[in-house]
This record gives sequence, C-alpha cells and structure tokens, in this order.
Amino acid sequence: MQYTSTILAAAGLITSVAAHGSISQPPPRAAGENYRSICGEQLYNNQASDRNGNVQGVLEIARTQTDVTPECNVWLCKGFTAADNTANVQSYTAGQVVPITFDLAAPHEGAANVSIVHTASNTIIGSALKSWDVFASPATPITSAETSFSITIPSDLGSQCATAGDCVIQHFWDARAVDQTYESCIDFTVGGSGAGTPPADSPPATTPAATPATTAPADNPPATTPPAVPAVPATNPPAVNPPAVNPPAVNPPAVIPPAITPPAVPAVPATTPSAAPTTLQTSTYGAAPPAVVTPNGSDLYDCED
Repeated sequence: MQYTSTILAAAGLITSVAAHGSISQPPPRAAGENYRSICGEQLYNNQASDRNGNVQGVLEIARTQTDVTPECNVWLCKGFTAADNTANVQSYTAGQVVPITFDLAAPHEGAANVSIVHTASNTIIGSALKSWDVFASPATPITSAETSFSITIPSDLGSQCATAGDCVIQHFWDARAVDQTYESCIDFTVGGSGAGTPPADSPPATTPAATPATTAPADNPPATTPPAVPAVPATNPPAVNPPAVNPPAVNPPAVIPPAITPPAVPAVPATTPSAAPTTLQTSTYGAAPPAVVTPNGSDLYDCED
C-alpha cells in the first residue's frame, strides 16, 4: 500500500507540474473510457484531470503501471482515441480556413508545427500547415500568433480524411530546452463522415464513348506494319592473335676461372764480374834480385874473388 501511495503521489506531482499547453478550440481529443481500458486507470485519472501534460510525463507514469496495454500509443495524440471523441469530430471542406486557439500555460522554448496526421501510420500528410522555429520562449512575451492562429485545409487530401478517425489536425510542440513534448489533436473529416475504415474506393462508373464503326472484321485486327528494324552492321571481331612468345635466350653465364697469380720469384741481384786488370803485373820470377847495400856502402855481390 505504501508503494502504491508513493506512485500515486508521484503521479499527482507530475500532473501538477506538467500543465503546459494544449489546443482548447476546436475541442481536442480527451481521455475517455476507451483510453481507460487500453492505457490503465492511473493514466486515465492523470489525463482526465489535466490534458495539458507532456508525453514524457505520461510515459514516466506508465512505466510503473501493470494495466497499460500495447494499444496505448502515447506518441499519437498522447494515446487519446477517436472512439472517445466521436462527438468532437469537425467537418471541413477543402480550402476552408480553420481558427485554432492554443492554451499556453507555461512557456518552454522549442519548435512547433500544426499538421494533418494519418492516424493509422502516425505520419504527416503533405507538409506542415503552420510552423514555428521558436515557440513559447520564456525570454520574450507570449505572442498572439502562438495562441490564436488559423490554418487552411489542403485541397489535395482526396478521400484520405473522408472518414472520422482516419486523420487528425495535430499541434506538436517539442520543448527541447526541457526535453518535453506536447501533442493536441482535433478529429475532423473532409468530404465525408462516419466511423470506421471505409471499404476500398471503387472508381466512379463512366459511360464509354461511342466506338466508331470500322471496316475491319471484329476478329481480325487491322494489319500493322512493324517499324523497320535498322540493319545491324555485321561486326567482325578483330582477329585475336596472341603475341608470339619468344622465350628469352638462356646463355649460361661464362665461367671464368679465378686468376692464378704465381708466387713472386725473388729477384736475383745482378752480379758484376770483376773488371779485368788493365795492367799486367810484372812477374819477378827469374829476375835478378835487388841489390843489397851493405852498411859500409859496398855492394854485397860486389866482391872480389
């Protein structure tokens, strides 16, 4: 019980601080019994008491609930359904100017646009009918162009929005400064009414124009001459002769034996023969001995017999 009370208290707190803005005229989608059955009791109580809350606040509460079903598409009109808002369907014509009033309770700077959304695919049809690059900035006073403006119903919708619930006019405000998104939707029809998905469109019956009589028999279509087919010049592909492949001559490398250098022979010093004597020595053999001089001066051999 304490856990449940805490959740409810938190949900109430989110509700009290989440009242920021939504369409007030024409009557927008609101929570009803169908919303309660697919989105759960707590989300129903939260949105029934204050429809101005942001998508992120709804998702925060949904995470704690066990009775939220996959059919609760919070990112399409915050989960509010066409089944709960059949009394609020507006009927418009192509080119009609529609005045819209937006209740801007608390400014948060972001961007915004008003577009026609195909509900089955949750995609925009065509381009935005109105847009603001800067919307609800707290730095400047809120202008009447943000809270009271008009749109023009496109003339090229065809039968896309002929059935109630197939299309909505959606005001989408992305308050980036606080990471909060606000969605408000108006149910409407153009060129039709009713509920549910209509049967597949059948093309209108047309009366074929009278076919002029022809002389050709019914079963024999007139002969037609086929257009001349230009002759295609014969193309002879060029002869493809593979280039002659001459293998490179293989010449074995010349084998040159290493040069053998004989050991150096030591030089023999040149010998110079002795020069022959130029003067012949006189032999003293057989010659008369020299004279011997005696002390007294006489010749030794000078003696008298």
